[in-house]
Amino acid sequence: MRHIESKISAEMKNHIDENNISGSEGLYVDSFGKLVEHTASLAYLNKDHLLFYRGQGSDYKNKSNKSTFYPSIYRGDYLPKREIAHRFDILNQSASKLVEILSTRIKDGKKELKQKKYIQWSILQHYEVCGTPLVDFTHSLRVACSFAQLNNTNKFAYIYVFGLPYITNRISINSEHDLVNIRLLSICPPDALRPYYQEGYLAATSDIETDYDSKSELDFNRRLIMKFKIPNNKKFWGKDFSIIPETALYPKNDLFLDICKEIEIDAKRDLMPGEVGEFLSSWNDIERKISFLNNNINEQNTFMKSFNQLKTNTELNPSLLSNIDKLRRFRNELVHKPTQIKNNEIYEWINLLNYVKNQLQEKANKTS
Repeated sequence: MRHIESKISAEMKNHIDENNISGSEGLYVDSFGKLVEHTASLAYLNKDHLLFYRGQGSDYKNKSNKSTFYPSIYRGDYLPKREIAHRFDILNQSASKLVEILSTRIKDGKKELKQKKYIQWSILQHYEVCGTPLVDFTHSLRVACSFAQLNNTNKFAYIYVFGLPYITNRISINSEHDLVNIRLLSICPPDALRPYYQEGYLAATSDIETDYDSKSELDFNRRLIMKFKIPNNKKFWGKDFSIIPETALYPKNDLFLDICKEIEIDAKRDLMPGEVGEFLSSWNDIERKISFLNNNINEQNTFMKSFNQLKTNTELNPSLLSNIDKLRRFRNELVHKPTQIKNNEIYEWINLLNYVKNQLQEKANKTS
């Protein structure tokens, strides 16, 4: 997505470096009324962008000590693209299950839900089923502040102001800024209550899933206009305003909540990203060792071609060859049907994989 330059008021410049807003501690504001005044000023100064808000109990920063806002599917310090692909497999399977269940449980919105992946992803994101390429925003400053203080045990909370392109449709795609903006209030089926209570919006980098040059281009700190630090207490609201209660932000009589909990069970049973990464990384080592044993470094060869050559041209133990084939089958199941893998099954396969890798290394040492 494109990076934007924020414009802040002279009063704000007295307290914060406008060139390093994401790296600052945030401008301290002690009341909701004063915060409204500040955001009104920002809206006037940043006319080319529509302002959205996000409230958090903590200010999460990257290694450069700057606030970071990655979509949940891209979060993690070490994240090879094969692991991103695995997470998208989980997302797409969860989306398919969502459509399957909802087609028999709701009356309105079934056709659009089935046709538009952004609606499916929006529901999964908003009900916290699994990682998605979307980030939650709200058009309501009161909602953002309520979320920032909700179940927050810290002394302070944080409010972030973002500049996004103006919305033209329920799903607005801006190719110039490489952004998609989704207005949940007009796209979610009416049985999904949570987005309506939260005045929710979602945004994502358009046309990018696993194919990106640098992960930093997916960080919404590129659209950050201002960061505020507020006290985490009732006094902040003053006599004219009040926090939105949790029962309103998360209504319990929500059909979609029950449905998404069913889907979440399967998603939670999936493999942890670190375990997936460990297995796939070690499997790549095995592929390289098999290529070496064949004296064949041609990357255009498929694994099966190299493996069949190995069976024909070497005197490897049949048990070792059998284990390699078992690992190959598990690898394919892991990539294409991740929800079918049991919780602790991955550990047994990692142990077998490391055993096979050591045997192949011994054979490679003798060959060299």
